[in-house]
Amino acid sequence: MAEQQHSEYPLLVMLDETIGQLKQYVTDERLLKPVVGIVCGSGLSTLAKEFKEPVVHVPYSKLKGFGESSIVGHSSALAFGMVGEQNIPVVAMLGRFHLYEGHHSDVVGYPIRVMSKLGVKNIIITNAAGSLNPQIPVGKVVVVRDHLGMPNLTGLNPSFGPVRSPEYPRFLPLSDAYSPALRRLAFLAAHQLPKLGMDALVEGTYSWVAGPAYETPAEGRLLRSAGGDVVGMSTVPDVIAAREEKMNVLVLSLVTNMVVIPEKYRDIRAEVEAELAGRSVKVETVGAASHEEVLAVGGQKAEDMRGLVERIIELIAQQSS
Repeated sequence: MAEQQHSEYPLLVMLDETIGQLKQYVTDERLLKPVVGIVCGSGLSTLAKEFKEPVVHVPYSKLKGFGESSIVGHSSALAFGMVGEQNIPVVAMLGRFHLYEGHHSDVVGYPIRVMSKLGVKNIIITNAAGSLNPQIPVGKVVVVRDHLGMPNLTGLNPSFGPVRSPEYPRFLPLSDAYSPALRRLAFLAAHQLPKLGMDALVEGTYSWVAGPAYETPAEGRLLRSAGGDVVGMSTVPDVIAAREEKMNVLVLSLVTNMVVIPEKYRDIRAEVEAELAGRSVKVETVGAASHEEVLAVGGQKAEDMRGLVERIIELIAQQSS
């Protein structure tokens, strides 16, 4: 009966095949039962560098249904290993997929579904984000409590198309997308880390844009006025896939840059008039975001993020035992 049911849903057939491929590379049974899944954002793949043995990296190219991450700062492998003094088995995406790379939304969310198939109930999704909120500076970690998915509202919702599994809801509720219990553990973890502390974290709303261009000042102003605290080009498709899989979601956004939203525009006419009148003109330069800046801050904060995620995982394991 199950095989007949799977045959009606190609996604379920492919998931079974992917799990079979994983078992060829991951032979330690402990690793095939991860307690927590992790998605590593730009410059944050070092989160998996401190995994304890046994550690297995499976290239995405070896797994059916996976794409390839083409973005600098993203690797392309699933990493299995142990975390913390309790040797908690986890699985991490070293690099994610984005719609702007040309990946279909099914591909973007597929690794999350694979994690669910392995039994993962709790997922920690990280990203690098630009701050829309002047009160949230570079270096802060935003514990996401809500999102504003602009592509969702304009025809790029990852749930478009036929229902992929009889267990997925046709109309997915997202008012409870971000687990209060996991957000609580994030603040507890920060409090327990002397080098971090709760002041390093703040709750906020993540704005998802399709990218890959950074926001214009007008777009940044719009997102801020709509309630966005940070903005990025990923994460929300991951969250939607995770919620379809009934996973508990925690999103941590590392602020790597301030979105350029000047208080006023240059008045070019006034500048020309001043020039014609022989007056000197002071031109203020406007900054611009760059991926290099994102990677640089990600590298500077990598150890803090690693320690935070590791402590959260330990707290999740304690509550699950």
